[in-house]
Amino acid sequence: MHLELRHLRSIRAIHEAGGLARAAERLNLTQSALSHQIKALEEQAGVDLFLRRTRPLRLSSAGMRLLRLAETVLPEVEAVEQDFLNLQDGRTGRLHIAIECHACFDWLFPVLELFRRAWPDVDVDIRPGLAFDALPALQREEIDLVISSDPKDLEEITFSPLFDYEPVFIAASGHPLADRPWIEARDFADQTLIAYPVDKARLDVFSLLLGPAGVEPRAIRQVELTAVIMLLVASNRGVAVLPDWVVRDSRYDHDYVTRPLTEGGLTRRLYAATRSDDITLPWMAHFIRLGRTEPPRMQRRRRL
Repeated sequence: MHLELRHLRSIRAIHEAGGLARAAERLNLTQSALSHQIKALEEQAGVDLFLRRTRPLRLSSAGMRLLRLAETVLPEVEAVEQDFLNLQDGRTGRLHIAIECHACFDWLFPVLELFRRAWPDVDVDIRPGLAFDALPALQREEIDLVISSDPKDLEEITFSPLFDYEPVFIAASGHPLADRPWIEARDFADQTLIAYPVDKARLDVFSLLLGPAGVEPRAIRQVELTAVIMLLVASNRGVAVLPDWVVRDSRYDHDYVTRPLTEGGLTRRLYAATRSDDITLPWMAHFIRLGRTEPPRMQRRRRL
């Protein structure tokens, strides 16, 4: 028996309309075409699908089995069809994000809250990119966007710049280094550095300053949460280096100081890496726009 979706739609329409004429109108068919379709289906099945002497037209027991199938299958098919239409219109999609910057969670959550309100039908998920190779996963379409400060020349991958930031030194107000106008690599040699629990190569202070200078801090204390890092620094348990846009919690404003790294300061740029074909998706473009505007908003809130 060769059963098609049009057969299921016809069975459902005849049942709901109670007759061939109204069902044919609903299906945009002639009554004759619908009648021939049902007759051919009955010949394939070898059973009658309708009790033809009843008014309104009623399904036989075999017809009822097809109706149950139609009521199960057709809503699923119609939902997929609507999803495809929404994808074509750019209203729905998937945005699975990997983050290679641990501190970026503080920036990302406000961005995602604004994005969620604008694109409620886009499936959003976050995977810490620190635990796996995020960019190869992006190429394999396992994720859709990578937040990174290390752009690479990869085929069919576009790195869209988001914003520049300055990694800054943070210490308690009474710390001996608090009076320095800027901090050099050698100043870390006798310090306890409080940092995120990631490989040193992923920390700005090592990649930009300590690594090139060949300097190691006296000790490294790994802490998961930014708020806890700030609390420990304010309590003079160590020093830290964080992006300038992270250091915005006014609760500890009078307990710590920030200083530039080196006399001229150091700067990094954060990027959104996407597959090149996805960059024009309307919700992807909107996410990148939000990612560019949120850091200045955070800085303004800190100054208020």
